[in-house]
Amino acid sequence: MKILKIVRSYGIIIAMALLMAVNYHVLILQNSFAPAGLNGIAAMIQYALHFSVGYMSLLINVPLCLIAFFVVDRDFALKTLAFTLAFSGFLLLFQYSGILEPFVYATGNSKVLAPLAAGVVNGFIYGWVLRENGSTGGTDVVAAMVREKKPEFDIVWIIFAMNCAVAGASYFVYGNNLEPVLLCILYSFLTSRVSESMMRGRKRQVRVDIVTRDYEALCREIIEKLGHSATVLPARGGYSGEDTDLVICVINPHQLAKLKGIISHYPASFCTVTTVGETVGNFKRIS
Repeated sequence: MKILKIVRSYGIIIAMALLMAVNYHVLILQNSFAPAGLNGIAAMIQYALHFSVGYMSLLINVPLCLIAFFVVDRDFALKTLAFTLAFSGFLLLFQYSGILEPFVYATGNSKVLAPLAAGVVNGFIYGWVLRENGSTGGTDVVAAMVREKKPEFDIVWIIFAMNCAVAGASYFVYGNNLEPVLLCILYSFLTSRVSESMMRGRKRQVRVDIVTRDYEALCREIIEKLGHSATVLPARGGYSGEDTDLVICVINPHQLAKLKGIISHYPASFCTVTTVGETVGNFKRIS
């Protein structure tokens, strides 16, 4: 089973590297804007000097992965290296074989379409690779190394500063034009939003605090119908001064409607609902 998990994980990483190579070849490199991070620098070098991003990615990321292997985490470094090798290989294949035709703006077409699509696709890729304890290379590896040595540093601001530098440099690389700067910002925003949604979407749960006098029957229904247990605390009404109970239950978001139906069977009960960013520990369904 462990070998199958490893094979599956690397298979996902290679598939995401293939998708990212398609994304760069079809939507990014021929449309005069730079993506974020170190790959944005590589894209500008290809535009100005005709030196392929595929080669630049290897030159940048292979040394970073070797350092990360000893400084950060071996599994993270190996998966990032696998992504880098696969991405560069696929991208060079597309560039030299002509298998795929790039999407290039025609006269009158909106230049926003390519960054919009590329940002969404890259955010999807980024989220999946992070789930497998890897990265797409570049600033992610730098951030991981800084976090390992200086955990008090705010990595978000370091990456933000690097992306601002890329966006600013693109003004001069692409003909003293403000449009590539705006496209880079749009791409970066969409990438971060989509990847963040993917990372948090599977961890987000719902916490329900139920004030009730029928905790035994209520907990029994929660366990039987939702497959989750609950924690019961003694409570006292602030106005009435009467003893009651507080039932705390953490469930999956899609179960909220069913829980509301359960609570409706107990007219003297009411609840508050809050979103939980992540649950740590035992959060298994009860069989």
